[in-house]
Amino acid sequence: MPTRAATGSAKASTEAAAKVPATGSAKAPAKAPEKAEAKGASKAPTKAAAKGASKAPAKAPAKSSAKPPVKAARGESRTALVRRARRINRELAEVYPYAHPELDFEDSFQLLVATVLSAQTTDLRVNQTTPALFAAYPTPEDLAAADPARVEELIRPTGFFRAKTRSIIGLSTALRDDFGGEVPGELKDLVKLPGVGRKTAFVVLGNAFGRPGITVDTHFGRLVRRWKWTAETDPDKVETAVGELFPQSDWTMLSHRVIFHGRRICHARKPACGACPIAPLCPAYGEGETDPDKARKLLKYEKGGYPGQRLNPPKEYLEAGGLPAPPLGAATASGTAG
Repeated sequence: MPTRAATGSAKASTEAAAKVPATGSAKAPAKAPEKAEAKGASKAPTKAAAKGASKAPAKAPAKSSAKPPVKAARGESRTALVRRARRINRELAEVYPYAHPELDFEDSFQLLVATVLSAQTTDLRVNQTTPALFAAYPTPEDLAAADPARVEELIRPTGFFRAKTRSIIGLSTALRDDFGGEVPGELKDLVKLPGVGRKTAFVVLGNAFGRPGITVDTHFGRLVRRWKWTAETDPDKVETAVGELFPQSDWTMLSHRVIFHGRRICHARKPACGACPIAPLCPAYGEGETDPDKARKLLKYEKGGYPGQRLNPPKEYLEAGGLPAPPLGAATASGTAG
C-alpha cells in the first residue's frame, strides 16, 4: 500500500481544497501520454476548446442521451480498474497539460497562508485578497506581530475571517519561534501549526517542496466516485484507495488534473457530458448534458473562454488560452465560480 500522501480530515473552517504552480511551483509534464480509447465505443469527444465558448471540441458525442459503451464499474476486475484509471489520467494530461495549483503564491509561506485562507471560499477570492495581505505582512515575523483587527479587515472577503486570522497569526508565530521563520518541509511539523491539517500540509509539500501527494477536495472526491475508482467518502479512505491505483510520482499532478476537470467540465450539479473527452471511460456518462452544443455552454474557465482563478497564472496556462482573473473589486465574468 502506498504511503498516504494527501488530505485527511480538514480542520473546522480553516482547511480547504487546494488546487495550484505559481512561481516556484511544480510544472505540468512537457508531453502527455497518448489518448485513451475505449474498445468498441464510438469516438469520444476530444478536448474542449481552450479559447472562447463558441469553439467546439474537435470531436463530440452524438446528440443522444445514450450512454457510450464502457468497461467500468459493475463486474470490473481490479486490473481493469487500474488500467481504466490510468487511461483517464493520461487523457486528462492531454486535456490539461497546464494543470497547476490555482492559488497565487511566490514562496512556501505564501502558499501555506493562502491554503489556510481557502477554506470554505474560492481560490479566486483568496487570490484577490492575498496581495494586500502579503504587501502588509511579507514574512512570518511580520504577520506574527500583526494587529489582529487589521488582519481581519484585510482577509474579510475570504469569510470566517476571525478564525482564519487566529490561524494565520498563530502559524506565523510558530514559524518564527520554532522554525526560524521558515516553513518546515516535513508533514509531522506542518500539521502542528495552527489551522494546518493533512490536506493543507500536502498542498504545501507537493507544490512548494516537490513531494508527491493526493489532494482530496470536493471536486476530487466527487469525480473519483463518479468514475468508480472508489465508493469511499471519507477523505483519508479516498486518498488511500486512489493512491493504490497510481505510482506516487503521479499523485500531485493527478490531483491538479482531476480538480481542473471537476471545475471546468464535470460539474457537481450539471456535468458537461457532451463536451467531456473521457466520456467512453466514464460509468456516469449521461448524468449531465449530453448534447454537444448545450454541453459546451456549461464549460467554465479557459474551456468556456472565461478568466481563471489566478491573477498571476503560469505561462503555460496563458499560452493555452487561459485568462488572468481580475483583481478584487473588478467586474468578474460569468463561468468562473467553483
